[in-house]
Amino acid sequence: MQICHAAILAVAFELTGSVAIAADANHGAELAKRWCATCHVVSDDQKQAVADVPPFATVARNPDFSPEKLAFFLLNPHPKMPNFPLNRAEAADIAAYIASLRK
Repeated sequence: MQICHAAILAVAFELTGSVAIAADANHGAELAKRWCATCHVVSDDQKQAVADVPPFATVARNPDFSPEKLAFFLLNPHPKMPNFPLNRAEAADIAAYIASLRK
């Protein structure tokens, strides 16, 4: 299954140059506020979340951050986060939103 996701993502990169190009950061903000704000600080107007998880702005400023890597990460189950049933477009939208927070 992971190989399939990787192949699809690789094709998307080849065709568009980047998943983030076609992504909708505004939709990603809506999704983040609905699904991610329980644990992460997802916007400037949110003041509190779980103490041991990074705010989205911190994630965006990570030197290794890339929307493509984050979108791929969100599509795979990972132990520290709930398994949200995101499709590729939603994962790309959330990644684009997080990228928009980079300052």
